[in-house]
Amino acid sequence: MVPVEFYFILSALLFFIGVFGFVTRRNLIAMLISIELVLNAVDINFAAFNRMLYPDSMEGMFMTLFSIGVSAAESAVAIAIIINVYRRFKSDSVESIKNMKW
Repeated sequence: MVPVEFYFILSALLFFIGVFGFVTRRNLIAMLISIELVLNAVDINFAAFNRMLYPDSMEGMFMTLFSIGVSAAESAVAIAIIINVYRRFKSDSVESIKNMKW
């Protein structure tokens, strides 16, 4: 059985890779993937804390499933927005959003 601490280390690595990718990338799709990495790190933390603190209950697992559903909906909406930005400006970089007239 894998110790719970390894899950926390994996989660921290995923979180920092996601934050680094979000800050350094200029491509909207790469930024969306970085956000998904951060959300996956949160899901791993939910499952690991559930296993560590309450091994007989399933609240952490249910919260993880709910978070996965929210992540899927967020990805679908974000991809639709990115497709519309690409159709309008023929670019998927962050600079193309700055050209929008509010």
